[in-house]
Amino acid sequence: MTTLTISLPQIQLFLFIFLRVSAMTLTVPVFDSRNIPVAFKIGLCFTITLVLYPILRLEPVAFGPSVVQFAVGIACEILIGVICGFLIRLIFTGIQLAGELAAFQMGFSVANVIDPMSSSQVPVISQLIYMFAILIFLTTNAHHWVFRALVESFTLIPPFGFHSSGNLMARLSQAAGEMFVTAVKAGSPVIVSLLLVSLGLGLVGRTVPQMNVFMVATPVNILIGFLFLSLSLPMMMTFLSQLLNGLGKDILQILKLMGP
Repeated sequence: MTTLTISLPQIQLFLFIFLRVSAMTLTVPVFDSRNIPVAFKIGLCFTITLVLYPILRLEPVAFGPSVVQFAVGIACEILIGVICGFLIRLIFTGIQLAGELAAFQMGFSVANVIDPMSSSQVPVISQLIYMFAILIFLTTNAHHWVFRALVESFTLIPPFGFHSSGNLMARLSQAAGEMFVTAVKAGSPVIVSLLLVSLGLGLVGRTVPQMNVFMVATPVNILIGFLFLSLSLPMMMTFLSQLLNGLGKDILQILKLMGP
């Protein structure tokens, strides 16, 4: 008769893997959507953990009877996953910010829709560019880098191997600053074109005072905005592909800063 014996260190190791997988998976765009049932998210994280557990071949570690030590280990595993997911989310936040800047100049900042990912109101143009970025994220197989970084994280940072440093905080601050650079680069065609249109309409308003510039500005801004938005989509696709292809290296760099 075959008996299944599972030791307490093995259960603890499985729990730590599950927590890191859950924290990283549930903070990555697409998987963090509130429209996805919670039971499906838990089942997905549990399935990924079952697949990774025999592949990683980590040695079970006895964490000791201390409740404080166990709680610190749980918090560190969750923090590792959240930091990696946060790094990925900053890219999509920058893309969404580019859409908000473009929508503001086009006069669409009042027309908001419900974002299915966060259940919050965002401008229509912002949601359009955000969904376009999600499609690029999936079609370029950038999500494979996420799972690869998840596997590599257990090699670089074993359980109870998390170490925070000033370099880590500096890198996270740099990533937050790059979010605004991404927003400007992604939305620059529409932003610059509408800025020039506003400048031209201002000159027309000064030279022809009888002309009602405000009545003309709204349809012109919408027309020019959609024109340059459609023309910039191929350029944006190339920009996002290059940005997402370097995502794996950025995550690995962050993981090395958190390692022992």
